[in-house]
Amino acid sequence: MKVRWVLSFVVALCLIPASPAAATEFRVRSAIATNLTSPWDLAFLPDGSALVSERDTGRIKRVKRGARTVTVGTVRGVQHGGEGGLLGIAMAPGPNPNALYAYMTTARDNRVIRIGWNGSRLGAQRPVLTGIPKSSIHNGGRILITPRNTMFVATGDAADPDLAQVRSNLAGKILHITLDGKPAPGNPFRGSPVYSLGHRNVQGLALDPAGRLWASEFGARDVDELNLIKPGSNYGWPICEGACSDSRFVNPKVEWNPTSTASPSGIAIVGNNAFVASLRGRVLWRVPLSGERAGKPVAVPLGNLGRLRAVEPAPDGSMWLITNNTDGRGQPGPRDDRILRLINP
Repeated sequence: MKVRWVLSFVVALCLIPASPAAATEFRVRSAIATNLTSPWDLAFLPDGSALVSERDTGRIKRVKRGARTVTVGTVRGVQHGGEGGLLGIAMAPGPNPNALYAYMTTARDNRVIRIGWNGSRLGAQRPVLTGIPKSSIHNGGRILITPRNTMFVATGDAADPDLAQVRSNLAGKILHITLDGKPAPGNPFRGSPVYSLGHRNVQGLALDPAGRLWASEFGARDVDELNLIKPGSNYGWPICEGACSDSRFVNPKVEWNPTSTASPSGIAIVGNNAFVASLRGRVLWRVPLSGERAGKPVAVPLGNLGRLRAVEPAPDGSMWLITNNTDGRGQPGPRDDRILRLINP
């Protein structure tokens, strides 16, 4: 039985005033890429171009302002089905990265792989972390490389909610590993990659300027969530959804109605604001942050773009936003799917 406070938006008790930079200042400057098939994530390269993953095709494409989009390789072994396929990607650290990391669904599991990169084409691939449970839904999929050269990995409960509370299982968790796939030093559970547990389907990860980890999470019937992630903490699913009166579990910092306003996927943190791309809500949310507190979400008025999958800060100070209208649940326009460049003039 799910336990919730009478007031669904508990964090209203500590709401923060909106920052001086109003959401209305953001606008779509240009389309970086068009006619993509179910794009899911992007990773920037040192020259300001980016690689983008296509969930359903397994292709990786390179996109650049003012240049033609080209395919740089296809990831072997991707098995698309429902929400599974080629999901999150992240470039190896450094000024001359030699590898791309990817989260993918195979015939047997979800896994993280390393793919060689020579500056223009993908090379050999090898597994880094395997055995993450898969399903047609709730595969998680976002990955984030940290300044310490470790990686956070977001997983879903693979349609088996009870797995989120089983610490020995990789489903319904945020994992913290080295780039070789071993548990990261300092993890809360000795010898385990598990960093936090009790998650339903995490699809957004971002670090704020102080190094705090934030994550977006799909709810079921009650609330979608934006959570501040603390090592070793339990976020309640499936015992609780949203704010909970059980002291064993950590409450979200922000809640949305999952049936209409959110289904939050990728997130980006720029300064003191978290930007959250929402699928069902079809809006980019701006959430003001102040330390460990989060304020009231404000919709960035960008017009009708449809479903939004990911948002990333670009090296030039803009943000790139991925639409997701070709994922089987949207209504594609004539140039969908697109990567759009947002500026704050």
